[in-house]
Amino acid sequence: MAVGIFDSGLGGLTIWEAVQARLPDQEFIYLADSAHAPYGVRNADDIYDLTVAATQRLFDAGCDLVVLACNTASAAALRRMQEGWVPSDKRVLGVFVPLIEALTEREWGDNSPPREVAVHHVALFATPATVATRAFQRELAFRAIGVDVEAQACGGVVDAIEDGDMILAEALVRSHVDALKRKMPKPDAAILGCTHYPLMKDTFQDALGADVSVFSQADLVAESLAHYLGRHPDKLGSGQAGFLTTGDPKRVSDRATQFLRRPISFTAA
Repeated sequence: MAVGIFDSGLGGLTIWEAVQARLPDQEFIYLADSAHAPYGVRNADDIYDLTVAATQRLFDAGCDLVVLACNTASAAALRRMQEGWVPSDKRVLGVFVPLIEALTEREWGDNSPPREVAVHHVALFATPATVATRAFQRELAFRAIGVDVEAQACGGVVDAIEDGDMILAEALVRSHVDALKRKMPKPDAAILGCTHYPLMKDTFQDALGADVSVFSQADLVAESLAHYLGRHPDKLGSGQAGFLTTGDPKRVSDRATQFLRRPISFTAA
């Protein structure tokens, strides 16, 4: 029985690795839409159409539950999908929920009025498309007051990571942190709002300073998914575990193996 994990490229492998470690007996079907990556520079309608097509592919593979391990897709497509497209017997989850739960220290089902939380100045690092949706700010506003969010669109970082150029990725991260600090000199916390960015967490932390709490998604998503499946065992679905890509399987496999430093073999979606 398999759960689907979708990302525009390889970034979602950070989520896959964490959920596999948290749920070692659970099978997962991972789909990378490598042919159309990155999503972060696309418009909202493009992102919606591509995310729907990929999610349908995972439904067709036997998944009843799909995790959008892509912040851009979660920001630009998830709400629209849930409101008008997802079949009643299926479920699609995003990666915002666990992050905002951790940041605001309240359960997602807690519908009490917004209240003050421990952090007041939050730096958000994300793709241009995610930043444009203002989805993080909207969801935070439902749950917390007095939180100032300064967003920094991190152009080029995903491309550099996907290409395996970590020297360029590190230089870009430091440049984007410098740009953020010019707008918010002393953030209390930083959100790494892209599943590629955990690979650069040490660089973000070093550039931001040791006194800034850096929230990365992988472990938070893994714990949240474990709790969800415990409450909804009917969403385990069927299907055979594996890795699918819309791109060139050999090239994507090589990049994925380099990405996670372990053998990963993709087949054509």
